[in-house]
Amino acid sequence: MKLNELLNHVNVLTILGDPEKDICGVNIDSRRIEAGHLFIAIPGTQTDGHRFIPKAIELGATAILCEQLPEEQKAEVTYVVVTSTEAVVGQVATLFYGDPSTKLKLVGVTGTNGKTTIATLLYNMFRAFGHKCGLLSTVCNYIEGEPIPADHTTPDPIELNKLLAQMVEAGCEYAFMECSSHAIAQKRIGGLKFAGGLFTNLTRDHLDYHKTFENYRDAKKAFFDGLGKDAFAITNADDKNGMVMVQNCQAQIKTYSTRRIADFKAKIIECHFEGMYLDINGKEVGVQFIGKFNVSNLLAVYGAAVMLGKKPEEILVILSTLKSVNGRLEPIRSPEGYTAIVDYAHTPDALENVLNAIHEVLDGKGKVITVCGAGGNRDKGKRPLMAQEAVKQSDKVIITSDNPRYEEPQAIINDMLAGLDNRQMKKVISIVDRREAIRTACMLAQKGDVILIAGKGHEDYQEIQGVKHHFDDKEVVRDIFSL
Repeated sequence: MKLNELLNHVNVLTILGDPEKDICGVNIDSRRIEAGHLFIAIPGTQTDGHRFIPKAIELGATAILCEQLPEEQKAEVTYVVVTSTEAVVGQVATLFYGDPSTKLKLVGVTGTNGKTTIATLLYNMFRAFGHKCGLLSTVCNYIEGEPIPADHTTPDPIELNKLLAQMVEAGCEYAFMECSSHAIAQKRIGGLKFAGGLFTNLTRDHLDYHKTFENYRDAKKAFFDGLGKDAFAITNADDKNGMVMVQNCQAQIKTYSTRRIADFKAKIIECHFEGMYLDINGKEVGVQFIGKFNVSNLLAVYGAAVMLGKKPEEILVILSTLKSVNGRLEPIRSPEGYTAIVDYAHTPDALENVLNAIHEVLDGKGKVITVCGAGGNRDKGKRPLMAQEAVKQSDKVIITSDNPRYEEPQAIINDMLAGLDNRQMKKVISIVDRREAIRTACMLAQKGDVILIAGKGHEDYQEIQGVKHHFDDKEVVRDIFSL
């Protein structure tokens, strides 16, 4: 493809060199550059891509898209200057890969909690309907059943368009993706055409990046602001920011709720650890999920399927067969008669939801022991809130390591404990070693009790000082249970 074709929708300030260069690849990572590639220099949060322009040229880049010209320019290289490379990278990637999102029905899911569950269930549902589908999620990306490991909730714009192009090539009709606040703020989904968008909920998260809750909220809202008139927007009417999300949204707006009048409404009829009986829009269905928050997730899935043209009766049949997503409220029964539940809950709100779900089923007939921690190099403000939420709804709490990253594990634990008073501390013990913390919880549990192991869910590693060590909560539990 010619360079000037890639710049069709880009407001270019300056071009130095031949604008008709043949471009055979596009990248924002200088390490992936090959001969004939366009390198896009993005001033990121960790490092500035402009520093790697010489390296990209050394590896064969024949064109550079940047915000500032390097001091030294090569005669054989074309330099394109724009106001913001972050703002245009999505547009360039979309054109290079043949505008793949226009050849799919692409549905985005955003919010603090529930994104993975909703996107994955939609993927599984539409495959059950007989459609070829793609999935872009925190746990894993899939192209019609083939797994492709995921490093981020939402890939960078180039990788994202490449994956969507592969989905089109594989014959996929639908694609379902999580849209993180980082991805929206960093324009990673720029240039994509969405058939619809779903909003789950909004609670404190990622303030290490967004700095204020308002910035975080506005990043999510920007996704809905960008939807076209031919798209749909489904929002959670039970969340106080639900209707804020769709203010000024051009798409067809629908709501879902478990508490008030809405387009898609549900209530719990009966609840067990094996699942629930629900009433969804006046029809009963048995599902293999527990917890009020999962009722909301299932309603979002139901609503999206309706908006994508499926019949309600057929949706409910498939809904009844769907199983929980890996590492989300995943129960493991011990030979001694107590249950360990592994869940990804890593925000105060998610922890509250999971503990509520456990209590709904226990109904006062067993004790709850919670094992949890908090991630390093992330929002420190939520650490004491996590501890408070765990103590509020647990009989015993073991504070331990999550992914400490580059922080000292004990310092993170101390931040969590700082949110508790002397009375609350009587319920709490701290054990830095996560394996030992889980083992201790199992030693304390008795028949009928539930151990919640929160924070890591599907993850099979623990990140310490930049190294990912193999660690899987479910493996540890099964080893302790000798299963």
